Amino acid sequence: MKESDVWQQLRHVKDPEIETVSIVDLGMVEEIVIDEANVTVTILPTFLGCPALSIIQQNIENRLRALPRIGEVTVAFVRHPPWTSARITDRGREALKAFGIAPPPSMPAENGEWHVACPYCDSTYVTLDNLFGPTACRSILYCKTCKNPFEAMKPIATLSS
Repeated sequence: MKESDVWQQLRHVKDPEIETVSIVDLGMVEEIVIDEANVTVTILPTFLGCPALSIIQQNIENRLRALPRIGEVTVAFVRHPPWTSARITDRGREALKAFGIAPPPSMPAENGEWHVACPYCDSTYVTLDNLFGPTACRSILYCKTCKNPFEAMKPIATLSS
């Protein structure tokens, strides 16, 4: 079995809450280890308390067990290194927009502010409606240009000492 086959299968494992983006494009896959026919996939959760982790694990196991000559499949969730929103690929950012979620800004402003573009019209004339969205990693914003409410991924970075 080749590592590229495992990566290809993982590209089909979608975030259970955002069906347009894969765990690969969210940057959740930290490592793949193949030992003969056995595979271990190390995953960085976007949020440690995420209730979808068991679903993601089951979807990874089901997808990889479909490979020929597969042995044991192990999914390990780790906290180090921590997941950051910088791990989201360009494809993942586009997939978030297609779902109606604004991707996190690539770089926060020097003063720490983050500016978000509306996923529907790309306007930055938006206001924060609620810092706390339907999940811990999203906020609710309102676009004053197209008049649509939308969700935005929060920029999550590691703290430097």
